[in-house]
Amino acid sequence: MRLRNRHGRMNPVLRLVAVVLAFVAASAAFAQGWPDRPIKFVVAAPAGSSIDVLARLIGEKLKDRLGQPVIVDNRPAAGGTAATDFVAKSAPDGYTMLMSFNGPLAFAPHLFSKLPYDPQKDLAPVVITSSQPNVLAVTASLPVRSVRELVDYAKASPGKLSYASVGNGSSSHLTMELLKTTAGIDIVHVPFNGSPPAVTATVQGETQLMFAVMQPLQAQVQAGKLRPLAVTTAKRFPLLPDLPTIAEAGYPGFEALAWNGVLVAAGTPRPIVERLNAEINATLKDASVKSALNAQGFELIGGTPDDFAHLIRSESDKWAPVIKRTGAKVD
Repeated sequence: MRLRNRHGRMNPVLRLVAVVLAFVAASAAFAQGWPDRPIKFVVAAPAGSSIDVLARLIGEKLKDRLGQPVIVDNRPAAGGTAATDFVAKSAPDGYTMLMSFNGPLAFAPHLFSKLPYDPQKDLAPVVITSSQPNVLAVTASLPVRSVRELVDYAKASPGKLSYASVGNGSSSHLTMELLKTTAGIDIVHVPFNGSPPAVTATVQGETQLMFAVMQPLQAQVQAGKLRPLAVTTAKRFPLLPDLPTIAEAGYPGFEALAWNGVLVAAGTPRPIVERLNAEINATLKDASVKSALNAQGFELIGGTPDDFAHLIRSESDKWAPVIKRTGAKVD
């Protein structure tokens, strides 16, 4: 291959290679000094929510592993899409991380007529942190003790029951919409900004039922103020073995998991993404972390950035026709 053409200019292919090599070298050099200042950890949910608990525990461990403060910044607006958009538009330097979940990452493109970011183009996945079933829970005053009794009760009083969700476009929202279409029941949706107010509304009877991960429900279940009926895994969840699945109630194939993970802005140097991935994976394997989070119903996952990218793509493809079938829309 000729290095230069007859006009003395460098071959365009070699010029491109030189640019790429220079960029890689610059990225590696930048990553070697990273981090040298505090890191902002944006959480797409309010303080006290399940992923806030997860993010704060991970952030505390990362502080020690990276040698810099990790500052949690809760931005729960717009069902988590505001936080996700904020990080998608942040500087791609590894100093702004995101803890997000399937709502803003896999559901939102099919729920919003126009989304200000593309989850698969504007963000770089770092690692899947956890996956959990949603738990179907009812307020203690509702006279039902199984999914079948709930369905019969709802059919006898169409439109009289209301359910809380942790936000428009969340797994909490869409799982109930899937149950409504699957079971043929009419229940009114009341969205809240995160799990704390949604759980409070259900405990107080303002709404009568909800789907949520176990962590925000646990204290109220133990106090007898909420009654769990079922989980949304295909098979019984090992961390909640006494709860039957929705499928066992006569709806085979019903499955809806809530998952979350850490991302950064697209264009963040790959060495930084890989460093974060390694440190968070190590944190998820820490015995004290695993014990504390398993006790709250978290199944810790970990893995590679590519594993997370694949999950976002596959879940988006899986839920697109479901969302279309339920008719769920946010705007």
